[in-house]
Amino acid sequence: MSRTIKFHLPGLVGLIEAVLDLPDGVRDAPGSYRPRGMALVAHPHPLLGGTMDNKVAQTLARTFAQLGYVTLRTNFRGVGTSEGTHDDGKGEADDLVAVVTWMKDPYNWQGIPELEQHAWPLLAGELPLAMAGFSFGSYVSSYVAAKLQELDMAPERLIMVGSATSKWEVAPVPKDTIVIHGEVDDVIPLSSVLDWARPQELVVQVIPGADHFFHRKLHCIRDLILRAWHGQVDPTFGNNHG
Repeated sequence: MSRTIKFHLPGLVGLIEAVLDLPDGVRDAPGSYRPRGMALVAHPHPLLGGTMDNKVAQTLARTFAQLGYVTLRTNFRGVGTSEGTHDDGKGEADDLVAVVTWMKDPYNWQGIPELEQHAWPLLAGELPLAMAGFSFGSYVSSYVAAKLQELDMAPERLIMVGSATSKWEVAPVPKDTIVIHGEVDDVIPLSSVLDWARPQELVVQVIPGADHFFHRKLHCIRDLILRAWHGQVDPTFGNNHG
C-alpha cells in the first residue's frame, strides 16, 4: 500500500487538490489501526512557488505520520490542480476551515477508492486534529485555528514554522503552539517573530544556522516536533537528514 494517496475534495470555489500521508500503522493494518489523530499542513506562498510538495511541508506531514496522524496536505487556490485564484490568505483560510469540516465527516472519506478497506475514516468525527503551517501557510493557519476555536473545533495543537510575521499580520495563537524559526532566515527576520511572540509569551525554538527554507536542517524541525509529542527523538529516524 502506498504511503500517500492523491485525490480532490470540494472547496468553496472549486476542487482542492490534496495528498493524504498515512502512518505505517494504517498501511500495515488498515482494518484495525486507530490513528492518533488527523493533521492538516499548509504550504508556503503560492505566488512564490509554494506548493504542498514543498520540502518543509513534506517534512511536517511525514513527522505527523510518524506520530500516528493521518495527515492531509492541500494545494491552495490556483496551485497545481486546485481551482480558483490566489486571495492573499483570506480565501485560503476559509478554504482550510471548509477542509477541516470535510475531514471531520466520515461519509466524505468513503468516496476515496484507496480507503475502502480502512476502518479509521469511521472515527473521523472523534479523532483530534493537529495543524501546521510553513511561512505563508503559518499566517493562514493562525486564522484557521482562531476560526475553528469559534466553531468549537479547536485543533489540539498548532505548529508554526518560518512564521510570516514581517509579511502579514499573523493572528495570536494558543500558548502551547510550537513556533520554530531559522536563526539566519533572510525572508522573515527572527527579530520580527520574537516581536510577535513576546506579548503572547510564546516560546520560539530557534534552529542555529537555518535559513528560511531550512536547507540541510529539515531533520531539526522533525526532531523538535517529536520531542514535543514524545519527549525524545524517535530512534527509528536515525540520521536521515533532510
